[in-house]
Amino acid sequence: MLTLIKSSVSRFLVPTPKGNFPTFSRTRTILPSVSRFSVRSMADSSYAPFKKIQIQRDDTTFDAYVVGKDDAPGIVVLQEWWGVDFEVKNHAVKISQLGSGFKALIPDLYRGKVGLDVAEAQHLLDGLDWQGAVKDIAASVNWLKANGSKKAGVTGFCMGGALSIASSVLVSGVDAVVAFYGVCSQELADPAQAKVPIQAHFGELDNFVGFSDVTAAKTLEEKLKASGVAYEVYIYPGNAHAFMNRSPEGILRRKSMGMPDEDENAVQLAWSRFESWMTRYLGA
Repeated sequence: MLTLIKSSVSRFLVPTPKGNFPTFSRTRTILPSVSRFSVRSMADSSYAPFKKIQIQRDDTTFDAYVVGKDDAPGIVVLQEWWGVDFEVKNHAVKISQLGSGFKALIPDLYRGKVGLDVAEAQHLLDGLDWQGAVKDIAASVNWLKANGSKKAGVTGFCMGGALSIASSVLVSGVDAVVAFYGVCSQELADPAQAKVPIQAHFGELDNFVGFSDVTAAKTLEEKLKASGVAYEVYIYPGNAHAFMNRSPEGILRRKSMGMPDEDENAVQLAWSRFESWMTRYLGA
């Protein structure tokens, strides 16, 4: 199901394809009061109410952050291109409190690094081992199922949305996926080969061409039709990229990127759809 209303697209950011993810040219610097080139370690790793754990896979170990009831259905929550920052933690806390509760786990795909502006985020993204990130997701799903969760889903935002869709193809043990404004490249994973139910959310004014714009959403819908899995694809009128980011810092960051839209009704509707989808496929 694709909900679509056509409209003009804003031109504050002009993406051009590069590898598995677009490279963004920008007209404004995010949070200009912050040094552009100081890629910093996550300062608030002990931020309540998270429990910090370490997960082993192959010959590497990575940090992860868990919140929620021990025996609740698990959901791996994947970061945007910024890294494990305040916004993905806000999302994980929100997810842990939806319905009867979920156990949310954020794997640190950047190994402690957080980008503070577009230049830093692009640098970190360019250095991401996408296949390695998929392995991190698989290890996170396995950890959840070995530690009290009978079922486990995957969700993510922007870069994490793309990886969520990839996990529906490449990661065994995933029971459901919800992706926000991001589609993985054909080289990483073909959504037509998805093996689990997928729900996806996009902003009508998103201008990240081929990654999260309306055309990308429509293409994803066609791929999911071919896959045969249950799916829902939603487009939210009047909303741009990253419209779920509602913290004061997140709103400021989006505005500095030329995305002034604020639609609390769309955010609440998306969370309601998320809760229904994950409850349906992860519930006992």
